[in-house]
Amino acid sequence: MPKSFTYAEAGVDRELRAKSKEALHALKQTYKHSQYGKVIQLPYGNIFPVGDKYFDLVIEGVGTKVLLAQLAEKFDTIGIDGVAMAANDVIRSGAKPLAVADNIHAQVSDPRLVAEWMKSIVKGANEAGCIVPSGEIGDVAEIIKGIAEGKGFDMVFACIGELNRNEVVFGDNIKPEDVVIGLRSSGIHSNGITLARKILFKQWGGKYDPYDIPEGFDRELAYEVLEPTKIYVKPFLNVAEKYEIKGAVHITGDAYLKFDKLMQFSKGTGFEFGDFSPQPIFDLIQKVASEIGAPITDEEMLKTFNIGWGFAVVVNKSDKDAVVDSFEKDSIQAEQIGQVTDSGRIVASYKGRKVLLK
Repeated sequence: MPKSFTYAEAGVDRELRAKSKEALHALKQTYKHSQYGKVIQLPYGNIFPVGDKYFDLVIEGVGTKVLLAQLAEKFDTIGIDGVAMAANDVIRSGAKPLAVADNIHAQVSDPRLVAEWMKSIVKGANEAGCIVPSGEIGDVAEIIKGIAEGKGFDMVFACIGELNRNEVVFGDNIKPEDVVIGLRSSGIHSNGITLARKILFKQWGGKYDPYDIPEGFDRELAYEVLEPTKIYVKPFLNVAEKYEIKGAVHITGDAYLKFDKLMQFSKGTGFEFGDFSPQPIFDLIQKVASEIGAPITDEEMLKTFNIGWGFAVVVNKSDKDAVVDSFEKDSIQAEQIGQVTDSGRIVASYKGRKVLLK
């Protein structure tokens, strides 16, 4: 039997990353400088007080999706991904995004590329309902080479949001029988791209040229993978105004393993997922991986990709239908994808069998 292909072998070792993150504890030495009160630790980050409000500040990158933009020479959507990655992270605490700032490292500040980047950033910020008061573009050709001459770049985005104390999603009151509502993704989003690239595209040893249209698809593969990350800000905030959000998860890197953070804050809980609606791109990745002799297990898929759901909220069972209806009214497909258990494990029923993720 051929050896299975993992995210680590593609170049992203989640175990090494987890170990390296232990060094982040050193940052607590700076919390004494918080001028208005105690920094509050949450499952996916921290918030800090400013006056009678709390601020949530996050920074995120687009990752190697920028390489696909270069490969396809399509630059008018990648900024949406950057805004989405940061703004969707901010709302996990219950905060409303106020502003986004970008930092773009470029091989060359080509005016055409910059115009396309800005077009996409504006579109993403408008969808997230926040301003872009500042940013930076640095020409660093010795660092950024790119795969096409003069078109190399990397994108990082920061987002700041504000909230009141009574709006904080602490993640510490989750109980068995609470339900997990999934919000439909727009596709692969901006995670697992390193693995997907090396399976799908000849440029990195995969099967297809960027403009090939695989069977069952209606557009070029590069454009399919470049579909921008969905921004959930406004629909989420509408729900949070009316219902108790007990936990909120942006299903990005590590995918369904991310729910372990909630288990750490709500001791004695576990999660069981039983509803996946993967877009064709996910099945294609797994199918092609087997064809080229680098099969990807179901477990690895669930630990790497969103498999159809880009964001999730944990709510009381009694609120399930109302929460789903609210998201649907905001044109976000939503449904129950799992429930909270007392197992202390993360389990997924996928393709007819149960997969233990943690």
